[in-house]
Amino acid sequence: MDFTPSEDQLAFREMAEGFALNELRPNAIEWDEAKHFPTDVLAQAGALGLGAIYTRDDVDGSGLGRVDSVMIFEALAKGCPTIAAYISIHNMCCWMIDTYGTEEQRAAWCPKLATMETLASYCLTEPGAGSDASALSTRAVKDGDDYLLTGQKQFISGAGASDVYIVMARTGDAGPGGISAFLVEKDTPGLSFGANERKMGWNAQPTRTVNMDNMRVPAANMLGAEGKGFNIAMSGLNGGRINIAACSLGGAQAALDATVAYMRDRKAFGKALIAMPTLQFRLAEMATKVEVARTILWRAASSLDAKAAEATTLCAMAKQFVTDECFNVANDALQLHGGYGYLSEYGIEKIVRDLRVHQILEGTNEIMRLIVSRSVIAES
Repeated sequence: MDFTPSEDQLAFREMAEGFALNELRPNAIEWDEAKHFPTDVLAQAGALGLGAIYTRDDVDGSGLGRVDSVMIFEALAKGCPTIAAYISIHNMCCWMIDTYGTEEQRAAWCPKLATMETLASYCLTEPGAGSDASALSTRAVKDGDDYLLTGQKQFISGAGASDVYIVMARTGDAGPGGISAFLVEKDTPGLSFGANERKMGWNAQPTRTVNMDNMRVPAANMLGAEGKGFNIAMSGLNGGRINIAACSLGGAQAALDATVAYMRDRKAFGKALIAMPTLQFRLAEMATKVEVARTILWRAASSLDAKAAEATTLCAMAKQFVTDECFNVANDALQLHGGYGYLSEYGIEKIVRDLRVHQILEGTNEIMRLIVSRSVIAES
């Protein structure tokens, strides 16, 4: 692939970065401290075409590709990784409806999601089924023209604020083949939410349990065919993994840029930190990690655009490598800021806290290594 962005890609990236630096970064620390979810700012993002980046344009999506999207999410995360990550999850949900929904479902939901005046959440993880998602126990029982859903989802981003939930529930026997996907509206009787979780980072987006108690959902709200929910969930996660990696990349780049600026101004032993060779070497290592991360991320995104056979493996590689190395870059940035890096007003410690969870969600990095190892073994 060509690693030189096209004129269109440069324009998308410039637009997203301008939004991030003007609307997200100035408020990011305040939103974090207040646990404020800025839905009004999300609507502004939707007006720029950021709510349905790789959803088809016949339902008001932007119709872009996966390489385009990772460039955009990297740019957004320079302003706030937390908000960029929620926009990523929202985009994944919109894409799932666009890809697997009926024409009626696409027309009903995608245009509203594209504006981000309507928000979406993805509900797969349960208290007893995290990495082993195929073991989920939320049950959907057919009752006439409806399904009755009972169960609980855990760690759901946007829960309580979102308007539609893509819920994976068991309609059949044990295992992945017994899982189906449903579109659930926020005001559905029997749907409730737990308290906003107290978290290390990602404080500017709510994380709650989603509780379903004999919740009646029309059979017409099933997304895709019965028994295909697990496949739908996993296909969504391929894109979700590279998007969340892009959010780590943007956070790391922002931390690196801030560190270079800080070291130009900060003096020790009679000279600027930036002039000290040992610290220059640290910057070189950080910059190299960021650039290598960007390269493997674009490679994985390109494979997803091409629907390549190795796309799932490459997305897992990219998610694991980028989120690990970019967290390390952010942590190094904090160290190079010295005591100031530990103060909230500099914004570095927030980036460290936000990026840490990226090594866990969308499939832990241990699971990413398992996916990659299986591919390696199968090829040998």
